[in-house]
Parts: sequence; structure tokens; C-alpha cells
Amino acid sequence: MAKDVEVGVAGSLTMIVLFTTMTLLLRNFYKRFKRFQDNPAPLQENEDSD
Repeated sequence: MAKDVEVGVAGSLTMIVLFTTMTLLLRNFYKRFKRFQDNPAPLQENEDSD
């Protein structure tokens, strides 16, 4: 029951935008994560460990 679906230009552009956005977001979070791993944030006063 396979159907041939034409996505067209709008579908292609949507996928390009989605993949580009996800790539940028993942890259930014990874850079932030690596920066945090290299020098962890100091413990603040309201974040006491019990």
C-alpha cells in the first residue's frame, strides 16, 4: 500500500530549515556543555548541597 507522495519545493525547504536549525541548536548546546565541563560554574549561595 505504498503511495508516491510529491513533497514539492515547500517540503524540501521545510526539511532544510528543520535540519539546519537542529544542527545549530545541537552544536550550540554541545559547545556550552564542553565549556561547562572544562571549567564548572562556582557554587552559588542559594545552591547549597544538603
